[in-house]
Amino acid sequence: MKEVATTAALSMPNPNRIPTATFQTRVRDESIPGDNPFRWQELSSKDIFGGKKVVLFALPGAFTPTCSSNHLPRYDELFDEFKSHGVDQIICLSVNDAFVMFQWSKHLGTKNIFMLPDGNGEFTRKMGMLVEKSNLGFGMRSWRYSMLVNDMVIEKMFVEPDFEDNCPTDPFESSDADTMIAFLKGGTSSGIAKPRAFIG
Repeated sequence: MKEVATTAALSMPNPNRIPTATFQTRVRDESIPGDNPFRWQELSSKDIFGGKKVVLFALPGAFTPTCSSNHLPRYDELFDEFKSHGVDQIICLSVNDAFVMFQWSKHLGTKNIFMLPDGNGEFTRKMGMLVEKSNLGFGMRSWRYSMLVNDMVIEKMFVEPDFEDNCPTDPFESSDADTMIAFLKGGTSSGIAKPRAFIG
């Protein structure tokens, strides 16, 4: 498995700390009547990463093949193992809105992952991970990467190779759940887990 440090990631104002950003999320509120008991809630970077040990993995888009067949479900499967290594929360981030992220998680039946919508791409841009995917009709999206964050400090980052706008491929070699678990254990990953069937 390769660990890649990209020029974009290193161009962050402080490459060791989480950038300041605001996320527009939806939360369930039982005080709201009707069939849609959800309200908007702004969350800051500090709300999400402050005082916690977090694993975040970012991917190009909800409902897409690699993201749905492997990247997200494998992190969900290994949640208990991550917890046993001191991880408080696992976050899936994509440049999608809150409604899309909710429906994607519901579609896959994930139970243990906090779905974080970066709908405006603010966080992704400040991380240096925003790329153009107009070759697929996606517009601006996140490059695929994962990181271990301890109280706003980035302790480890795995960035997929070939970082560029309109990349003709979708590298998936090092931001997977097994690689991150291996790092937490102080070892080396034996490889990416077999993907599940993709229905999309």
